[in-house]
Amino acid sequence: MSRRVFLMLGGAFLAAGLAAPAAAQTLTQDLQKIVETPAVTGYERRLSAWLRQNLASWKPQVDGLGDVIVTIGHGSPRRLLAAPMDEPGYVVSAITPEGFLRVQRLPQLAPNPVFDELWSAEPVAIFPLAGRAVTGIVAGPSVHLQSSRPVPVHVRSPEDIYIDIGADSAAEVRRAGVDLLDPVALDRSLYQLGSGKLAGMAVGDRFGCAALVEFLRRLDPSKLQGTLVVAFAAQQWAGARGIERITDFVRPGEMVYVGAAEPGRGPSAAGAAPTREPGAGVLVAGTSPQAPLAGLPAELERLAAAHRIPLTTDYSVSPFPPGYSPAPDLPPRFAHLAVPVAWRATPAEMIDSADLAHLAELLELYFQGTSSAPVLTPLAPPALSTPERPKTPPPVPALLKDLVETYGISEREGPVREAVGRLLPPWAKTETDAAGNLILRWQPAARAAGPRLLFVAHTDEIGFAVQSIAADGRLEVVSRGGGELEYFLGHPVIVLTRSGPRPGVLELPAGWQKEGLPLRPERGAVWRVDVGARTAAQARELGVEAGDVLTIPKKYRTLLAARSSARSFDDRVGCTALIAAAWALGPNFHRDVTFVWSTGEELGLHGAAAIAGRLAAEGREPDVVFAIDTFVSSDSPLESKRFADAPIGRGFVVRAVDNSNIVPLDLADRMVRLARANAIPVQYGVTGGGNDGSAFLRYGAIDVALGWPLRYSHSPGEVIDTRDAEGLARILAAAARSWR
Repeated sequence: MSRRVFLMLGGAFLAAGLAAPAAAQTLTQDLQKIVETPAVTGYERRLSAWLRQNLASWKPQVDGLGDVIVTIGHGSPRRLLAAPMDEPGYVVSAITPEGFLRVQRLPQLAPNPVFDELWSAEPVAIFPLAGRAVTGIVAGPSVHLQSSRPVPVHVRSPEDIYIDIGADSAAEVRRAGVDLLDPVALDRSLYQLGSGKLAGMAVGDRFGCAALVEFLRRLDPSKLQGTLVVAFAAQQWAGARGIERITDFVRPGEMVYVGAAEPGRGPSAAGAAPTREPGAGVLVAGTSPQAPLAGLPAELERLAAAHRIPLTTDYSVSPFPPGYSPAPDLPPRFAHLAVPVAWRATPAEMIDSADLAHLAELLELYFQGTSSAPVLTPLAPPALSTPERPKTPPPVPALLKDLVETYGISEREGPVREAVGRLLPPWAKTETDAAGNLILRWQPAARAAGPRLLFVAHTDEIGFAVQSIAADGRLEVVSRGGGELEYFLGHPVIVLTRSGPRPGVLELPAGWQKEGLPLRPERGAVWRVDVGARTAAQARELGVEAGDVLTIPKKYRTLLAARSSARSFDDRVGCTALIAAAWALGPNFHRDVTFVWSTGEELGLHGAAAIAGRLAAEGREPDVVFAIDTFVSSDSPLESKRFADAPIGRGFVVRAVDNSNIVPLDLADRMVRLARANAIPVQYGVTGGGNDGSAFLRYGAIDVALGWPLRYSHSPGEVIDTRDAEGLARILAAAARSWR
């Protein structure tokens, strides 16, 4: 391609243009949209389209690699202002006969040692060439099945990654529009922490894009001299191909590159890495932060000082890394501007919004000589679910969505109890005992014939609790319930304070860039959460107190067919099934039946133990308990089918054997016969974990444990088939009516 042809494709570089500002937005609103638009290396078309639309007045052009280019003015000097727009991710490399996607990393070299591990059991989006994005879940080890394995399963590399979109076959995957070479990006949001910190996947890759959009919004072309090319470059993670191409064809005499400061790689680069923390101001990044600045960086330093813009130096490798061919020469006048980024290339990536505003201001000052302070709009805090009381029986998926999007970490389950109360029929008269259990009873006037039955499902979920607040403002937290730490470390979390939800990030352990995550952290280990505070007093000003609980953000996601994914299906499916069964039984049901939504199961059956002891003391102990909880299934490409083999979508499960209970075989068979008599799909089997019903065994009850098959237990991406949950609700109502 000739340089002349490139210039024509690039947007008539020699033509001057006076452009109206983009539609009114703020810097943080732009950053939020840019961050939440996935753009895996080499597959940046969605972000490219957004940039073209929002910069339409500047008549941007797109070249063959996908670089978005705006050219303003003409003549000399020729200057280039560029930022990368891609992020690391994956591309579909194979589809298994069972309908799981296999992937290869883009870029193929991992950005850090824990990159693949931090995607384990996380929600992702797959982007077909045509059609809408498809939701998927990276398969993760089921926590309850690992104790039975000589070597526990972990996701360590693309060899361990399978993506579940809810399909049962390769043909079903392709009918959904997914095929080889489709890009895969981590599902993400941008979260506002305290003190202006912003956290979310790819914020370190995109702050430069937001700064350039802000610059173009405020630019007065009449104040420019010569030609200015503003470029949003593709494939920075893949050898900087976009920026190399732009530089080679534009051949600017001056270049300002706006992108994250990057560490060196390989043994020769040991210890060479950026060190500044978010909040340090604008960075001038270079190969030796100790050397005095000269040339363009020195000019920018003086300009910043004159306008009281905080600016400091830091280390970074060149934005033109070694590749298959020699990189273009840097222009005589070159500067690399950045802002500090914490937790680089992880879901917890973090910057400071004040640093970003100062960067945008410095660019405006340098290129046109004037500036105005960028507008920083606070991002809305995460919304908490508040289900409304239904007037008619809600469908099971709707109940599930309401309950899984309600937070209820062990010992802080009030919101779930309240949600269950609102979702029950209007006639339901419940009580709450001293342990926090929600109880609904049907009691005939006289003792009826037949056994006294109790059905129980737990309302709590795993998470963390704030043990203390450190002097540096970090929260010191301990685990509540069991979970793989790789599912939580290095990810955003929501701290549930008395004044509302407060986003933060659960910090990775020291040395994570070199050693990766610990395979088995010590039991009871204390971990640190950054909510944006830098002193204990600041943390308390944000409303955080010792005793607050936290977990990862949650959302109900639909997959293919009747399948869905969410955090805390364990045991919100059981809670849902009890609600649906209550609607089915109605107010005039005449048997001695009790429904219990119990507390503290994940900490050791606390609520179940309390009500079991109380009922026994009152002489009202149940004869049969139906404990409704997860059947942790090995229906996953990561698990052995020797154990817990109950595929999702094939019916509810008689949880015949687990770590806490063995259902008498004749009663397991009776439950199977009852299900078949009511045309309800049923399975039975052996799994791990315990259940609330075992707390009643000492008082003479029989525990007939029931469940539904669940993939990837205690993870952010648990997967179920809602038909199993619907069948579970039906069998509970049938058992309440007819169990003898």
